[in-house]
Amino acid sequence: MSTTTRTIDTDVAIVGGGIMGASAALALRRKGVSVVLLERDLCGSRSSGVNYGGVRRQGRPVSQLPLAQRAHQVWADLPALIGTDGEYQRSGHFKIGRSEADMAALEAYADLSRDFDLGIQLISGTTLRERCPWLGGRAVGGSLCPDDGQANPRLVSPAFALAAQRAGAQILERTPMTSVEHDGKIFTVRSSTAVTVRAPVLINCAGAWAGALAAQFGEAVPIHSGHPAMAVTEPLPFFMHWSLGVEGGGIYCRQVARGNLVLGGGSGVALDADRARSERSAIAALAVQAVELLPALKNAHFIRTWSGTEGYLPDRQPVLGPSSTTPGLIHGFGFAGAGFQIGPGVGEVLAELARDGRSTTPIDAFAIERFVPKAVAEVASTATAQ
Repeated sequence: MSTTTRTIDTDVAIVGGGIMGASAALALRRKGVSVVLLERDLCGSRSSGVNYGGVRRQGRPVSQLPLAQRAHQVWADLPALIGTDGEYQRSGHFKIGRSEADMAALEAYADLSRDFDLGIQLISGTTLRERCPWLGGRAVGGSLCPDDGQANPRLVSPAFALAAQRAGAQILERTPMTSVEHDGKIFTVRSSTAVTVRAPVLINCAGAWAGALAAQFGEAVPIHSGHPAMAVTEPLPFFMHWSLGVEGGGIYCRQVARGNLVLGGGSGVALDADRARSERSAIAALAVQAVELLPALKNAHFIRTWSGTEGYLPDRQPVLGPSSTTPGLIHGFGFAGAGFQIGPGVGEVLAELARDGRSTTPIDAFAIERFVPKAVAEVASTATAQ
């Protein structure tokens, strides 16, 4: 039985319907650029939809702060932009210090990031106990960024795709890319669902699976998958407005309006290429740390645990920018589990790169050339063009 392949010609093709790809599609349509987005599953169903939901600038590498500040402005306009607030609130993000060394590191970061006007406040001693009576004794202080916050990724990420669709983007869900070719001018992206998309620009937002696409164009990068261990408690009496992190790593936690606490920390395990879950040992370790820092959780029940698949590069920085081998190819992947807040800013940057060939936001630190030697890139570029 033969099938008819539908061919779509467009200005920009995007592979990946997480918050990066969907926000790029929306930003492109707002610029009047035609776009087709292919998502192998449902938009926002992977790491963009199963993450913790922290919307923080504090603690990011300084190289990411221009992106974070740009995204911060987008988050402020979320209801008008995507039709929902996504439970977004600037509740404050508090990074806990458990030692004097931690406090010294937090103070150093406050100084390092001062030019970005994050409004960081260092809190310790009596002030800490007055403002945070719910904190356990291990905490000796912390760093508060009052305008950082939290949101519900299960609402926000799909809403960007829906907003892009309303703006005229063609969103093709359950449409995995099965092959891609480039003839020097046009990318031809095929899916086994009998869809072919042709475009002069291709944006690679395929998340943990983006490395395979990059490698096809001579840009193999050392990306690997990570699987966060996540859990949520039963509703508890509301006691904590801030979203929490820990200096040096550990748990992260936030309490939503209905009283549930969302927690993460440690690693889950992959079941196969598409599925992951939290292991019992990781959740047990998470519970110990949680009770240590938040005694109110001592008798709380976890009602659900989950995990997902995220892409990590060795320096825990993303690849964001043009290909080093192939004109028209643009990458946006490898956000190491910290892409939710900067996602809308990344989308705007990708749209600028696709339409204008440059961005107003500095992104040199995220160039793929840091992993692809120049000689290899030149050879690959020559092979791609032939």
